[in-house]
Amino acid sequence: MAHITASVYTSHVPAIGAAMDLGKTGEPYWQPVFQGYEWSRQWMRDNPPDVIFLVYNDHATAFSLDMIPTFAIGTAASYQPADEGWGPRPVPVVQGHPELAAHIAQSVIQQDFDLTIVNRMDVDHGLTVPPSLMCGQPPAEHFAWPCPVIPFAVNVVQYPVPSGQRCFQLGQAIRRAVESFDEDLKVQIWGTGGMSHQLQGPRAGLINREFDNAFLDKLIADPAAAAAIPHIDYVREAGSEGIELVMWLIARGAMKDVAENPVSVRARHRFYHVPASNTAVGHLILENT
Repeated sequence: MAHITASVYTSHVPAIGAAMDLGKTGEPYWQPVFQGYEWSRQWMRDNPPDVIFLVYNDHATAFSLDMIPTFAIGTAASYQPADEGWGPRPVPVVQGHPELAAHIAQSVIQQDFDLTIVNRMDVDHGLTVPPSLMCGQPPAEHFAWPCPVIPFAVNVVQYPVPSGQRCFQLGQAIRRAVESFDEDLKVQIWGTGGMSHQLQGPRAGLINREFDNAFLDKLIADPAAAAAIPHIDYVREAGSEGIELVMWLIARGAMKDVAENPVSVRARHRFYHVPASNTAVGHLILENT
């Protein structure tokens, strides 16, 4: 059967993608950010997944305020990098896994979670920046990501947004769905976005190191407590865009220790850096043991 081997958590700051695309990773401002992912890239080479289930939020590219689903799963065979106003990123087309995606959709909907099934969409920096960070830019002679990716878009843009508890429970349903797929696949689940940041208004530029690191502590050792954080606390403490952290709870809910005691997870890598384009960058890798 398929099984989830690990979860990866990372910010998906658009300027990080631009720094990679424009060859600025060695500049003093950006160098500390990318150094924090060097260990992770080696880990990816040592622990290659067959499929990545990538939780992210669309930034008014595939969806708009005319129609924005709370949870949407991509079931297509491929996804083009989106043009977000300055041309598509020079990264490979994202190859999907329609069979596993359709199975997850069927299973999760039958577990009473309403998903929107998307058979065609472009994917923006929310999805393309995390593979760039974790895998590096694919060389021209092999212009492809290391494995298929299933996009899972969460609305954290238009209110009302889903609660952390709902996302945590959804992650558990996704784990059950993956484990019921009748093919031997190693699946990683990635939660992206965050950490604390606000992009507009009087508090633009807000970063809360204390809240961010306390969230990482809870995510590792007490995910139920992280899931119980109310929406208003994210907005008050982590800024209006800090609500993206609820997407990390989908990935955390999918880890085996949430359902099976005394099974535990192992934190393999943790990184935090301020700032990266007025945003706090957080990163964590957890493995099922």
